[in-house]
Amino acid sequence: MTAISMELNKVCLSYPIYGSNGRSFKRNLINITTGGRLHRQANHMVVDALNEVSFTLRSGDRLGLVGHNGAGKTTLMRVLAQIYEPTRGSIEVCGRISSLFDIELGMDLESTGYENIIIRGLLLGLTAKKMKQLTPEIEAFTEMGDFLSMPIKTYSAGMMVRLAFAIVTAAAPNILLMDEIIGAGDNRFMEKAQQRLEQFIHQSDILVMASHSNEALKKFCNKVLWLEHGKVKAFGPAAEIIDLYEQANHT
Repeated sequence: MTAISMELNKVCLSYPIYGSNGRSFKRNLINITTGGRLHRQANHMVVDALNEVSFTLRSGDRLGLVGHNGAGKTTLMRVLAQIYEPTRGSIEVCGRISSLFDIELGMDLESTGYENIIIRGLLLGLTAKKMKQLTPEIEAFTEMGDFLSMPIKTYSAGMMVRLAFAIVTAAAPNILLMDEIIGAGDNRFMEKAQQRLEQFIHQSDILVMASHSNEALKKFCNKVLWLEHGKVKAFGPAAEIIDLYEQANHT
């Protein structure tokens, strides 16, 4: 059996910004993209969102991401989820990845809740047979009853999140990507969702988690990556890197 792992080697992500000749536009752009480095190339501006990011994770690793807003955390998460493709560098992944951001991605508004369980499961890399086996547990967790037989376009926003959350957490992945904690309805359901989420985290082989809560990172992670302007500022044991990060932000 192949060992679960994720290895990034000098991963870079840059994207062009066209029509950036006006001063006010440049000023606004710089304010928006403080996490990346901005430079001119030919007749357009380029944002270097990630710059030579390298690290290796093995089974059992739980990586937390820290850095100011715009430092590159969300961009990195989307590169790991294969939503964005690096412009340079390489990523080698052994294992099935599941992400807990954009959890409603791929759901069909015209299809029923039951049909979306199959559709979303296929997008997660699971088989239709596996999703049918998981359906009774998903049904029980959502507590949505007959609504699962209705098109999801009739659902409230809270019901959509409940169903999506139940589907994406039904089968633990090898590698879990998580951006903050998900809100999933009323307080009672939130407590239930929190318990399920913690079980889901512990069942995954590798976790990559971005959070503004350093306490959450200390609780769940054994390693932390500190990003600054799209580059790795520090990488190492969670408690050590979080202490350095907190000290830097109090000076």
